[in-house]
Amino acid sequence: MARKEGGAGHALRIDLRRLLPLVGATILLVAGAFSAWQAWLIADEGDAAERTRTAQRQTVKALDDLIAGKRQQVQRALAESGLAAATDDRAAVAERLRAQLKGVHAVEVYSGGLDEVVRANYREFGYAKAAQLMAALGASETPPASTSLHGNERRLTMVEPVAADGGVRAWIWLEYPFDDVAARFEAASPGAGRIELRQGDGHDSLSLLSHGSRSAELEAEGQRVAGTSLYVFAAMPRAFIVIPHSVALAALLALVGFGGGAVLLWALRRQPVAAEEPEPEEPVLVADVVRKPRLPPAPSTATALPRPTVSAPEEVDASIFRAYDIRGVAGGALNPGVAHRIGQAIGALMAERDLREIVIGRDGRLSGPELAGALSDGLRAAGIDVIDLGMVPTPLVYFAAYHFGTGCGVSVTGSHNPPDHNGFKIVIGGETLAEDAIADLHRRIMENRLPSDGVGTWREQPVVEAYVSRIAGDVSAERRLKVVVDAGNGVAGLVAPRVLEDIGCEVIPLYCDVDGRFPNHHPDPSDPRNLGDLIAAVHTVGADLGVAFDGDGDRLGVVTQAGEIIYPDRLLMLFAQDVLARNPGATVIYDVKCTGHLRPVIQEAAGVPLMWRTGHSLIKAKMRETGAALAGEMSGHFFFADNNRWYGFDDGIYAAARLLEIVAGDLEERSTAEIFDGLPKSVSTPELKLSMEEGAPFRFMEAFRASATFDDARVTTIDGIRVDWPDGWGLVRASNTTPSLVFRFDADNGKALERIKQVFRLRLLAVDRSLALPF
Repeated sequence: MARKEGGAGHALRIDLRRLLPLVGATILLVAGAFSAWQAWLIADEGDAAERTRTAQRQTVKALDDLIAGKRQQVQRALAESGLAAATDDRAAVAERLRAQLKGVHAVEVYSGGLDEVVRANYREFGYAKAAQLMAALGASETPPASTSLHGNERRLTMVEPVAADGGVRAWIWLEYPFDDVAARFEAASPGAGRIELRQGDGHDSLSLLSHGSRSAELEAEGQRVAGTSLYVFAAMPRAFIVIPHSVALAALLALVGFGGGAVLLWALRRQPVAAEEPEPEEPVLVADVVRKPRLPPAPSTATALPRPTVSAPEEVDASIFRAYDIRGVAGGALNPGVAHRIGQAIGALMAERDLREIVIGRDGRLSGPELAGALSDGLRAAGIDVIDLGMVPTPLVYFAAYHFGTGCGVSVTGSHNPPDHNGFKIVIGGETLAEDAIADLHRRIMENRLPSDGVGTWREQPVVEAYVSRIAGDVSAERRLKVVVDAGNGVAGLVAPRVLEDIGCEVIPLYCDVDGRFPNHHPDPSDPRNLGDLIAAVHTVGADLGVAFDGDGDRLGVVTQAGEIIYPDRLLMLFAQDVLARNPGATVIYDVKCTGHLRPVIQEAAGVPLMWRTGHSLIKAKMRETGAALAGEMSGHFFFADNNRWYGFDDGIYAAARLLEIVAGDLEERSTAEIFDGLPKSVSTPELKLSMEEGAPFRFMEAFRASATFDDARVTTIDGIRVDWPDGWGLVRASNTTPSLVFRFDADNGKALERIKQVFRLRLLAVDRSLALPF
C-alpha cells in the first residue's frame, strides 16, 4: 500500500508542475484583457458623460420649444379672434378657443380674481387645478405649466393670463395630452447614463418619465424646463472602473498581462512531458478526501457575513400585514423566523427594482434587537447590503435613506402599540409601502418566492449626528424657550432633547431614558391620559410649552402653559399659515379625522386644502402625487416638504423644532397663549375606539355603508364615513392598526356636538344593537 501511495503522489507532483504555469498564464491573460477593457472605459468616460449631458440639454430645449409653442398658439388665437376683449362670456370664449387650438383636451376661462375658484368645492373642482390657478394670483410671472392625472391618464396643464389695462382680465386653464411631452423626452439618447423627467426640483419630487440605465444615480439638481414645474435630471454613467483613472496605467497593466501570459505559455510548450506512472491498483475515492469548510470573507467595513440558517415557520399570519405597515405580537405571530422571511421578501422586491442597499433602525422595544437581526439576515440572504443604524427613532431611518442614498429603509418598531408588539415600517425606492404593496410581501412568502442564495454585506453606520446637524443648520428659535420633552421612555428620548437644544431652546427632559417596557405611561400622545405628567411638569417648572412623542418618534403632542392640549389639527393650522406665507397656492393635506375649521384656515392663507385617507403611508403617497408642501394627521403625524427644507416624511421631532421656531419668532408680538387662542377652536371629542374581534371592524363598516343614510349632510367615504353638517361633523372608520372602530365628533358648540353624536348612535345601533359605543 505504501508503494502505491508514493506513486500517486509522484503523479500528482508531475501534474501540478505542468498545471501551475498554465493557470498562471490564464490569470495573466485574463488580467490583461480586463486591464485593456478598463483602459477603454477610462478613455470613454468623459465622452459617455457628455453624451448624457447633451441628451439632457437637448431634451430641455425640445420641451422648452414645445411649451413656448403652445403658449404662443393660445395668445395668437386670443389676438386674432378678438377674444381677449370678450371674456365676459367665458363659456363662449372657451368653446371658440377649443375649436382653434390644435390637440387641446379642455379649455376653461375664469375671472381675473378667481373668485369662483376660491369658493369651489375642490373635491369636485379638482385639487391640482385649483392649486395651479391659485398660484397665479400675486405671481410675478406666468404660472408654470404642470401635469396632473385625469383618471389613469397624465395630462399637461397650463394657465394663461388675458391681459387688459395693465392687469389680468381673465385666466385661461388648458389641458393637453401628455403624449407630446413623452415623445420629445423618449427621443433623447442618454447613452450609458440616464435622464429623468420630474415634477419638482428635488429627488423626493414626482417622477414622470425615465430613459436610460436604472443603475445610474441622479444628480442633486436638474435643469428646469422654461415656464413649467418640470425638471430634467441627469444620471451620469457608472462604468465599472476599479483601477486609478489613468489610460496609461491601464494600458501598461494590459501589456504586462498579455506579455507575461505569452511568456508562460511559451515556457510550457518547451517543458518535456514526464513519463506516465502506472495507475494505482486501488482508486482514490472523492469521499476519501478530507475537505476544509469554506470560511467566510475576512471582516471589513462592509462584511459579507455567512448566510444564516433559519427554520422558517410553516405559515405566516396574514393579519400582521396591515394597511400601512407590518405589526403583531413579538414572539407570537411576529417572530424571528417570520422576520427573516419578510427580509427575504423585501429583498426580492428591491432586486426587481434594481435596488441593492437598505438602512435598518429599531426603536427601544425589548424584542427589537432579535427581530432586527433576523430581518437583516433575511435581506442579506436575498443579496441586499444592510446598513445598520442601531437604536434610532423612525424618522432617522427615513432620513438615513436620503442621507446615504439608498432610497430604502426599514424601521423595526411597534410605534404607539403595547410593549409586547413590534413591526416594520418599510420604504422601497422612496415609497412607503402600503395596502397592496404590503399584501404583496405576504403573497411572496406564502408562494415561497424568496431568494436565499445571496450573501449581502452588513455594516454599522451612525446617523444621529448628521440628523441633528441637518435640522439645527436650518431651523432656529429666535428666543430661548423653556420646553419640557416627554418621550414616554420611547426612542425619541435619545434624539429629541439634543435637536431642540441645538436650535436654541432650554430643554427639561421627562421620561427620556429609553425603556421598552414603558414603565411611566404609554407612549401615545394622542391619548389625553398620557399627557398628565407633561402638563404637571410644564406647570411646575414654568415652561413655555411641553412636547410629547410616541414610541418611535414620528408623532407629536403639545400642551401649553395653561395645561391645554393643542390637538394636531389645530397645530396643522399654525403650520399651514407659516408654510403658505412662503408658498402661496400650495396644497395642504389633512386626514378625515381633522376639524372642519381647518379647510377655511388653509384657504384664507392662500392654500389649497385636500382631505385624504388616514395613514402615514397613504398621506405620503398623496403628497408625491399632488406635490403638496405640508400634510398632517389627527394622530400627530406631520409631513413637511416646503422649499426643500425637509423631505416630506412624517417626523415628530422635526415638527417640534418647526413649532418652536414659529412660536419663538412670534413671541415679540403675542404670548404663547395668544398664538394658540388665535386659531379657530371647536368642541370636540378625542379619538374614541371600540375594540372588536380581528376583521370585525371592516365587516361592520361594509354593512354600515350599505344601510346608513344622512340626507341632510355631506357624506365623505374615502376612509370610513364622515358626515359634515354646517355646524359640525362626525366620523366612524375601521382602524388599520388595531382591530377597532374609531370615532370622532367635532362641532361649533356642545349642543350641536350632542345632536351629531345622537344621529350616529341611532344609525350605528340600527346596524348592530350589541355595540357598546364609547360615546
